[in-house]
Amino acid sequence: MRYRGQQDYDHRQPPRIGVLVTNLGTPDAPEKGALRRYLKEFLSDPRVVEVPRLLWLCILHGIILNIRPARSAKAYRTVWTEQGSPLLLHTREQASALRKALQKTYGDSVQVEFAMRYGSHPLSEQLQSLFDRGVQRLVVLPLYPQYSGPTTGSTFDALAADFRQRRWLPELRFVAQYHDHPAYISALAASVRAHWQAHGRADRLIMSYHGEPERYLHNGDPYHCHCHKTSRLLAEALGLDADDYLTCFQSRFGREPWLKPYTDDTLRGLPAQGVTSVQVICPGFSADCLETIEEIGVENRGYFMEAGGERYEYIPCLNSEPVHIEALTTLVEEQMQGWSAKPFDAEATQARARALGA
Repeated sequence: MRYRGQQDYDHRQPPRIGVLVTNLGTPDAPEKGALRRYLKEFLSDPRVVEVPRLLWLCILHGIILNIRPARSAKAYRTVWTEQGSPLLLHTREQASALRKALQKTYGDSVQVEFAMRYGSHPLSEQLQSLFDRGVQRLVVLPLYPQYSGPTTGSTFDALAADFRQRRWLPELRFVAQYHDHPAYISALAASVRAHWQAHGRADRLIMSYHGEPERYLHNGDPYHCHCHKTSRLLAEALGLDADDYLTCFQSRFGREPWLKPYTDDTLRGLPAQGVTSVQVICPGFSADCLETIEEIGVENRGYFMEAGGERYEYIPCLNSEPVHIEALTTLVEEQMQGWSAKPFDAEATQARARALGA
């Protein structure tokens, strides 16, 4: 069969709205083999690495996949939980909390699932699950507040690839970004205020975002601009002056220039400027993961303290905190505007079907 559909499809099945939240993905285990499989899929995506294809595949298979998996597995072991990777755990919890929040209002007429762009829980499987439950209108919410080609763009690529194989396509609303949405900014501000209330303020609030090659910016990717707008709006919500916070970028890879300033270099240089206490937040990450827990919470803490810093605190991601779920619920409900999402009345639907002679 050329096009996928629903097996034994019932045309009397009530139409539903689906919500699919997505994140990047995670290896199945903190082991070399699992990391090699995951990194092979992730780094083979031309959205992620924009290098001439043949050259990059030679580098990837000849060097990177023979060196990086073991190193990455060692890092993942430091953050792994009994339920798996932190990213998987938090994303699952976010989807569950969002499902409960929406079902309070809409009942089973709104169905919520989560998917990962790479690795387990792929988009195709979760989409099939939603369609099998009668979803005919779909909201896709990539959990990347700031648009970037390697994240949000790649998610759309996977969605489009799946849809090209579908017999029937749903009405689609795709959330490309929410970097300046008031509900998201409010949730970030609430998390910082809660940390301040518990621990007091530091000399600087560092807002660290995942980096990307600088040439992506020059080629039109809006990510850099989105990050700085998020920082500005968060600073305004917190009443910060320009000297109270910094925006920087972490997780660079390779030799070419990435977005600056770099987080590690920034933290190494601050003590010499008299800044001995910092609090770091990662507004571009919706859920804690290796890059926040280990890279920011441990590695970069070491850089700052070794350079003469005295106090370093990491403010966790929003994860499944109530303020975050409230913000995500707001985003989804805005996307659902104009779509009927009343709780499903089975008896009324069957009565209409009988009246039409179905």
